Amino acid sequence: MELNADFSERALVHSDQIDWQPSPMKGVDRRMLDRIGGEVARATSIVRYAPGSHFSAHTHTGGEEFIVLDGVFQDEHGDFPAGTYVRNPPTSSHTPGSEPGCTIFVKLWQFDLDDRTQFRKDMEAQLAEPKDGVASGLLHEDERERVTYHRLDPGAVLSVADSGGIEALVIDGALAADGERLHKGSWLRLPEGVALTATASEDGAKVWMKTGHLPYARPPKV
Repeated sequence: MELNADFSERALVHSDQIDWQPSPMKGVDRRMLDRIGGEVARATSIVRYAPGSHFSAHTHTGGEEFIVLDGVFQDEHGDFPAGTYVRNPPTSSHTPGSEPGCTIFVKLWQFDLDDRTQFRKDMEAQLAEPKDGVASGLLHEDERERVTYHRLDPGAVLSVADSGGIEALVIDGALAADGERLHKGSWLRLPEGVALTATASEDGAKVWMKTGHLPYARPPKV
């Protein structure tokens, strides 16, 4: 399966406007944003766990990165409330689920296969003092990518011109970018050489962002 698989093209998905699709596990559904591959795939998705649902134990051969958007994600390593950013590198394993239910934004098979750095972070706790109405926090950085979190006051402007492409998810609030309104759940991917200038709505905005990573986009090694 290929979905938004041309990384030289701009991609925009308002995830709340697409249907949930069942995963192989009962009670776990997903909205696909980009994908190369079948059940083993380089994938970016919104995944919803119904209350009491669980996924079978598995190893992340290509790594897994996710944000908890609502509810509480759980596995044998602990509880992960909304606002948590998690990196589970290649060779890590767990048995995920959620007794209260949760929704996560997850990226699979997008790690350096030699990466072994595993951590969780409270995204709000990473924010520095606001500058011109934008508070930013660094979540992760290596030679392949930079992952950040931004909280914008109403009317504040976020400008990013990093090389290697830009990917953003609106976690809350809304933004205006390139003449379009991005709201909670909107996912935007810009190719190499395209900058982002986004202005927060009257309610402000919270945005997760990754830059620099698109030159490394490859199908999974199965």
